Amino acid sequence: MENTSYFKRLRDIFVSFLMLGLTSFGGPAAHLGNFNREFVQRKKWATESQFAQWVALSQIVPGPGSSQVGFAIGYHRGGYGGGLAAFLAFTLPSFVVMVLLAKFGQAWQGSVLFEGVVHALKLLAVVVVADACLTMWRSFCQRKSMMLVALLSALFITFSPFELASLVVLLLVAVVGMLSPVATAEHTEALPKVRFGYWLLVISLGIFGASFLVDGGLFGLFASFYQAGALVFGGGHVVLPMLSAFVSDTVSDSNLLLGYAAAQVVPGPMFTMASFLGAAVAPSGTNDWLWAAVATLAVFSSGLLLMLSGQNMWQTLSTNVRFRSAVGNVNAAVVGILIAALYHPIASSSVLNGWDLACVLVGFLWLKFKRPSIFSLIIVFILVGVLRSYL
Repeated sequence: MENTSYFKRLRDIFVSFLMLGLTSFGGPAAHLGNFNREFVQRKKWATESQFAQWVALSQIVPGPGSSQVGFAIGYHRGGYGGGLAAFLAFTLPSFVVMVLLAKFGQAWQGSVLFEGVVHALKLLAVVVVADACLTMWRSFCQRKSMMLVALLSALFITFSPFELASLVVLLLVAVVGMLSPVATAEHTEALPKVRFGYWLLVISLGIFGASFLVDGGLFGLFASFYQAGALVFGGGHVVLPMLSAFVSDTVSDSNLLLGYAAAQVVPGPMFTMASFLGAAVAPSGTNDWLWAAVATLAVFSSGLLLMLSGQNMWQTLSTNVRFRSAVGNVNAAVVGILIAALYHPIASSSVLNGWDLACVLVGFLWLKFKRPSIFSLIIVFILVGVLRSYL
């Protein structure tokens, strides 16, 4: 009976993340909004405090931020099997789409209908992230000092010239919190302890070191993409140019542009740009699906290993009052990061006119007061996109 219950839990994790992998358009901030809505607000698989700590940790360690949070939620729900189920399910839809694009080229480019639907789904991302911002603001910005931290963080990230502005903000507010601990700092709800977490750190660093000794073939592909995943702070928008540089000698500029554009509009993690490039560089006569799978596994592996090993360190520190004060600041800063992402690139690249603004406002009010399912939202916004493409 216990095994049956565990496998049922794994199935629930896989199906839940697969649905989000099929429907989470809009990039990392939109993914986090969907995770918060589905797993914190609706399913109650984790608390707001745990979710905010996962988001903060994902910003501090290198790797794919939203996938790391999803992996942590899956681990929290079902151990290593749950983490793996969450990762595979959330990544699978975009992996398949990106490999098919690499194989069959640019057939969809220039389609008015396709572009109309994609634009409508970007508007849906604005709605979802705005809802997540409001929910997390209410949870973590109840004191005026926390409101100030969130707003200053959002302003700094929005106007900062630094690519790693999010990491800089989190480190700054954490240091301020540790140097000036708030006497009434709430007890931080502990994250679940990860079995063999410290060994995961050793494995991650060991693979990283060994990757510099490998060149050529599938092992060389794994080594290059593993290095990219291990060195990227800031999520998908940062990894895209780095991955493109690895294959610029073997992939045409037009194909690179197609992969770059597709990674930003397909649902699921943007790191599946690696899937596209893995298939694109596969030598003639080899299995391009295998090359894509190796590249995808490589670019995600380091970040997922570091997420779980970092969670153990976070857990160890959570009893310290200075650390709890730092976490309070970090939670507020995470809200600021989401607000900044809502403004740019999500809203700035999606809300182009009054019609777009009206769609976002109606969608937000509908979501806030009626709480429709994500599928209802997607269907309505797709219909809006289809309608606009014919007007």
